[in-house]
Amino acid sequence: MSQLTHEQYNRLERAVARSQRIAVSRKGSEFIFVPLAMRVQNGREVIDARNPTTGDDLTIFLDEVDSLETL
Repeated sequence: MSQLTHEQYNRLERAVARSQRIAVSRKGSEFIFVPLAMRVQNGREVIDARNPTTGDDLTIFLDEVDSLETL
């Protein structure tokens, strides 16, 4: 994904604020996460997230994501 649109950023920010699940597609696989925060790490945009099934914490780099949808 090259860069999120303004609307996609708004949806992602609302998902973080509401603890709403997001679907992320990366390298042909789709994953469902609960986003916890958005931040920049070493110049890269990052979503800190949690797997709703296992409770594992995850770091998702936006430049590695093929598609992102709020659920």
